[in-house]
This record gives sequence, structure tokens and C-alpha cells, in this order.
Amino acid sequence: MLKAIKTKKQHEAALEKIYSLMQKNLKRGSKEGDELEVLSILVEKYEDEHYPIPPPDPVEAIKFRMEQMGLNKTDLVKYLGHKSRVSEVLRGKRKLTMPMIRSLSKHLKIPAETLIKEY
Repeated sequence: MLKAIKTKKQHEAALEKIYSLMQKNLKRGSKEGDELEVLSILVEKYEDEHYPIPPPDPVEAIKFRMEQMGLNKTDLVKYLGHKSRVSEVLRGKRKLTMPMIRSLSKHLKIPAETLIKEY
């Protein structure tokens, strides 16, 4: 019977069980497949509570997405405005405005909640 994960020992045991289930070729909707899904949800909840990952710094998120997409500073001009504005934003000298946040969120698929974070 599955129960909420409340301790580090239970967390580690759940991770081991997840690993062993993942090694099998499980069919969706099977008893073990359902167990894997529920265990994954329980582990995620435990980890969210005990090992929260803070949202990234907005500038670092932009730089990371640029790297992922193979973009350079010039590519951001169409989202942020002038080239000097892009440089100021990437150096942290200029804060993002709401229109910039909307544009980056829409075109680079960076969550707005990441971009509005204080930095």
C-alpha cells in the first residue's frame, strides 16, 4: 500500500522502487505502471517540499535560453529594442519592463514568473 513520503529514508526507498520499476517494460495502466506513476507523484511532492529549487535569476534565464536556441545579443534586439538596451539588460544595468517581459516570454518561451523576479 502506498503512503505519503515523510522521511528521508522513505524518500530513498521510493527512489529505489521507482528505479526498479523503470527497468521493466511496463504497460500503461498495469498495476506496476500505476504504482510507478503514483510513486513518482509522491516523490515529486516530497522533493518540492524538502528540496525546493528557486526560480532562476531573470538575466541568467535569458542567457540560458539564448545558449539553448543558439542566439546572440543581436537576435534579442527585436525583443528588447536597441542593441545598447540588450547589453544593459544582460549586464543587469537595466531592469526588464513589462513589454520586454511579455516579448521574451512569448518568443523565447521563458515563463513570465521567472522574468518578473527581483534581481
